[in-house]
Amino acid sequence: MTTTGFDTSNGSGKVIAVNNLQEFFRDSIDQALQSHKVEADAHTKHYIVNLLTLFSRSDQFYERTDDGVAIKPLALMLDDALASETQNERDERFQRLGDVALFVAGFFARSFARKPIDVDYYIAMGGNAYGTLSNTMRSSSRPHVFCDIFDELARKFQPFVDVLNEIAESAYVHSNKDIMRLYDVWLRTGSPRAATKLRELGVIVLPTSRPDRLQ
Repeated sequence: MTTTGFDTSNGSGKVIAVNNLQEFFRDSIDQALQSHKVEADAHTKHYIVNLLTLFSRSDQFYERTDDGVAIKPLALMLDDALASETQNERDERFQRLGDVALFVAGFFARSFARKPIDVDYYIAMGGNAYGTLSNTMRSSSRPHVFCDIFDELARKFQPFVDVLNEIAESAYVHSNKDIMRLYDVWLRTGSPRAATKLRELGVIVLPTSRPDRLQ
């Protein structure tokens, strides 16, 4: 079956037909990782590709809440995970929290400009969720195949968000408002990608421009 995706090779914004969505994401991830000089284990890359493929289906990304079909707030996901009755349920909920945080921070970063919670909150919550999963599995008597994957996702959450930002914005033309948004993201997270994009747009950023609390 043919699906669609964005052409990330030339920044044209043209929607092209792709025969395999998973292969499309795999190629896009490889290009973005290389562009940002981010190293990732093959298993971690495979996990991210599968996550993007899965969440391309709205029925897998959204869930039913008391307010209808929506994305449950991360704070409520965390409460659910901490209140889990079994270890398996707890792990699944922390994994869901990390997955949603990574996907949203990676593909919907611009939308945070209109919300009280910004991308740094998603980065912190997602990284901590993956870190909790990795630590739990490492201390378990049973070795878990995903332990190293979640560990790398936790340690490199910000770089992986940058990689997904690259894919999401490859065909996007920035306005002055978007430049201010990039600067705000850089101030909040220290994102190397945001700094690079700002330089490309003619904005010089200096490490001393960031508040001490974010150094």
